[in-house]
Amino acid sequence: MKTLMLGNEAVARGLYEAGCSFVSSYPGTPSTEITEAAAKYPEIYAEWAPNEKVATEAAFGASLSGRRSFCGMKHVGLNVAADPLFTLSYTGVNGGMIIGVADDAGMHSSQNEQDSRHYAKASKIPMLEPADSAEALAFTKLAYDLSEQFDTPVLLKMCTRVSHSQSVVETGERPERPAKPYEKNGAKYIMMPGNAKRRHPIVEQRTADLTAWAETAEINRIEDGADKSMGIIASSTSYQYVKEVCGDKYPVLKLGMIWPMPEQKIRDFAAGVNKLVVVEELDGFIEEHCRNLGLNPVGKELFSCIDELSQNQVAEKLGVVPDAGAKLDEAIPARPPVMCAGCPHRGLFYTLAKNKITVLGDIGCYTLGAVPPLSALDSTLCMGASVSGLHGFLKGGDPAAAGKSVAVIGDSTFMHSGITGLVNIAYNESNATVIILDNSITGMTGHQQNPTTGFNLKGDPCTKIDLETLCRSVGINRVRVVDPYDLDACDKVIKEELAADEPSVIIARRPCALLKYVKHNKPLVVDATKCMSCKMCMKIGCPAISMTSGKAEIDNTLCTGCGVCEQLCKFDALHAPKED
Repeated sequence: MKTLMLGNEAVARGLYEAGCSFVSSYPGTPSTEITEAAAKYPEIYAEWAPNEKVATEAAFGASLSGRRSFCGMKHVGLNVAADPLFTLSYTGVNGGMIIGVADDAGMHSSQNEQDSRHYAKASKIPMLEPADSAEALAFTKLAYDLSEQFDTPVLLKMCTRVSHSQSVVETGERPERPAKPYEKNGAKYIMMPGNAKRRHPIVEQRTADLTAWAETAEINRIEDGADKSMGIIASSTSYQYVKEVCGDKYPVLKLGMIWPMPEQKIRDFAAGVNKLVVVEELDGFIEEHCRNLGLNPVGKELFSCIDELSQNQVAEKLGVVPDAGAKLDEAIPARPPVMCAGCPHRGLFYTLAKNKITVLGDIGCYTLGAVPPLSALDSTLCMGASVSGLHGFLKGGDPAAAGKSVAVIGDSTFMHSGITGLVNIAYNESNATVIILDNSITGMTGHQQNPTTGFNLKGDPCTKIDLETLCRSVGINRVRVVDPYDLDACDKVIKEELAADEPSVIIARRPCALLKYVKHNKPLVVDATKCMSCKMCMKIGCPAISMTSGKAEIDNTLCTGCGVCEQLCKFDALHAPKED
């Protein structure tokens, strides 16, 4: 049956059709929907893991048992999974194993723009790179065959534009696939030095064998063109842009396996054209490979290693006149992201900013606390870095900073990689105050469950991690819980914990305002006769509040009645509506 599917949905369909039975992932845009879609197939066990390292190791365990397995993550999540990744290259697999990674060129929802292709080369693990949803499904199935044929995990590289675009796929059936038997084999799976030394030559031979396979693989195809003045090598979305711009005018070598790449096939392709051009986003990965083969391609001198490409950019650099499209008469106004109306993080960040506290931030919705008018954050590095960073900030800097510095981290991020940082604070005794912003969900990636919510991926009740007990168990004696909607309480608790002479944790607990089960108060109203146009209510940056004709105005389609702005107004101009 033919149907439209998102690239991520197509990967999930590929998992189903290939007989995958185990999926473990950590949500991260643009990869999240793969696991969410896989969970809808009853034949596949699917879970959210606390982090990507755990997900990868769990998928390895399922593979070891003889089942086909998958773990998914975004590009920065692959950094977290790098520890097992490199050794998995040595152990190989039993049941087929795919590691899905989705890059985010353009940084639509990421803190960096790294290129995951380097991980394939560095870890010596093959990587497939689909260019649309149909290939996403087909390459997923192929990846399992390659995994078991060559005894290796396989990296499946998606990207924002392939993950989140729709194209036609033809679905198939799921064949019965019995699990491969598990046989104890310490020489293969126990990576102590003596065994690892014997496994390394196997990895190198596997790379040579995969390179030979890539020479004739159908996914690395040459598409002929009449004009041999230029030949283009491309993959993924870059291939799509080339075809949209050039059509069939120039020969194109479309690479579906991005590591290891063919060698003779590329040489032969280059020999048949006058000029070799590599079109690729981010780093010159294919270009470097061509240069190592003794070729002289044109690549990054035309196409920047920064940001996404586009059809217009490709057309301009290749000297092709694109079809003239319709132009907007007016520029679209910028819409920078802001915390939602009623966001529980807003009151907490307002209090921190008001008290001029140095705030080491983390990854999640609350990173938006850096945006004016709150401007409350001082740093954001990676998952868990707020907690570890605060320890170093206090130990390595001015001891007096302990009374005016905190770390903020979300509940899901704390479970991901904040716990060990808190252990370090307790163990090495820095007088640090860590604020866990517990909004009872993994918010930024679209409301996924996590170990603190009490529900699993399928929404079934499960073990709920008690944050207060967990923090005390690692050696934190001072653990306070506060409602971030209560500004006075936030101010009081933060000042008390910063004044304490031992480490502490503040849990700012209030569920995300967008959760369906959260019941909101009625929108607030403005008494224009009392509004003095002081703009105090504007200091929290709530999108439901604006100034119209010099007076505060509340958009009742956005306001959740949280009451934070009401606490700021010294003239009682903001209040709940009167009951009829």
